[in-house]
Amino acid sequence: MRLARIQQATTIGGVLLAFGWAVHALAEGRPFAAAGGALLISLAYAAVLALEFACLRLAHGDDPAPRPSHRQLLRAWWGEVRSAPRVFCWQQPFCSRRWPDHLPADATGRRGVVFVHGFVCNRGVWNGWLARLRAAGVPYAAIDLEPVFGSIDAYVETIELAVQAVERTTGRPPVIVAHSMGGLALRRWWAERGDLQRVHRAITLGTPHRGTWLARFAFSLNGRQMRIGSGWLQSLQQREPPGLAGALTCFYSHCDNIVFPPSTATYPGADNRHLEGVAHVDMVDRAEPWNELQRWLADQA
Repeated sequence: MRLARIQQATTIGGVLLAFGWAVHALAEGRPFAAAGGALLISLAYAAVLALEFACLRLAHGDDPAPRPSHRQLLRAWWGEVRSAPRVFCWQQPFCSRRWPDHLPADATGRRGVVFVHGFVCNRGVWNGWLARLRAAGVPYAAIDLEPVFGSIDAYVETIELAVQAVERTTGRPPVIVAHSMGGLALRRWWAERGDLQRVHRAITLGTPHRGTWLARFAFSLNGRQMRIGSGWLQSLQQREPPGLAGALTCFYSHCDNIVFPPSTATYPGADNRHLEGVAHVDMVDRAEPWNELQRWLADQA
């Protein structure tokens, strides 16, 4: 809940700042400055996103993924501009508990799901998925990874408890869906527990499996662990169980404004799926990952 409180404070603070500026400017008889200033404060995040997209374009280099066109980048930027306020100013700060874990007593024999969110996120990012699964009667558990800015190693026990809860409820290994850093937390859990039989399928969305260029600017411990070629990533790879790639579906995009160059979000030997023109947070709302989850929920093997 710590992240929710932080994002509540930043959201309310931003609204008050924009409102305060507008009131001040109107009191001085400057209606255009009131509207313009409030709009600038409200949309400052869009400029930050634009900078991220410029960086991903410059850092693409010789990555084997197709280089995005300017039109694709613009479309992805607009998708992220629309998604970010909904996720970071509403779902996560105010609605992260809107859909509690669904672990009914009569779920034995059904396939369940565990959701693992990414960096500076919480379980609220999955609200759309949770609502649909609950309506369909699918058991699930969605976790919050805390401490927010601690080591990824610290998240192993949280994932373990969620997996155990779904295992007890269904009697079957779950499908695990992870976004961004959550995919690394999942891999760290796997390295610690070392049992591929406990996961029916793992689906990652925009996970920096091989790090991300943007992490060079990170100050938090988990952010530094996501740097390309970090010692933490190298150690993780050495500790992972054999055959992990065969259990993974990895979605990645050449327009991911957080994890780039694009192929850093792929895992060698896994079922790597490229999403064209899709940004980092907006990826959660795409049909392709949802359809992949449905495919594995229907698989009775």
